[in-house]
Amino acid sequence: MLRYFFIFFFLMFNSFSNAEVRDKIIKNLKDTKNLDFNFEQNINGKIENGNCTIEYPKKIFCEYARSNNKILVSNGKSLVVKSRSSYYRYPLEKTPLNLILDKKYLINKISDLEARIVNKSLINFTIFDENNEINIFFDNQTYDLRGWQNTDIYQNFNITFLSSIRKNRVLSKNLFKIPIQN
Repeated sequence: MLRYFFIFFFLMFNSFSNAEVRDKIIKNLKDTKNLDFNFEQNINGKIENGNCTIEYPKKIFCEYARSNNKILVSNGKSLVVKSRSSYYRYPLEKTPLNLILDKKYLINKISDLEARIVNKSLINFTIFDENNEINIFFDNQTYDLRGWQNTDIYQNFNITFLSSIRKNRVLSKNLFKIPIQN
């Protein structure tokens, strides 16, 4: 009987702890208007890095280091990847970033999901949406977004890790302006 009590107590504590972590992440997301961070991105083994700014909902601007002036920009509707030699424009809703950059969507999904602790430092939620599987990672201490893992529109496996995160900064109004094609 005592054994069942300990199992019940463990399950109740784990459930309470999970709900508490989820609530702290949701509160942190609600309080975040924008993020500025360094990133390291691994797409099928090719590693790139740089700096990004996210403004909710659905806006992002990234400058890649050492890569032909490559930028990635979303104004909330379109996503453009531009370098000196190429220009690609996609409807944002056709990309996994459409979900990752949607704070309300993330909050709604996280509300219903179980959190997993990864290496004692990250909290992971796995989101399934139509043909997308997205793993979202948050810091176990600050509850800040720390990265994501997904398959992109070309079926490339993509891991993005965030560092040096700053929140709620004053941003330029033109930062998320879609660049013109050369």
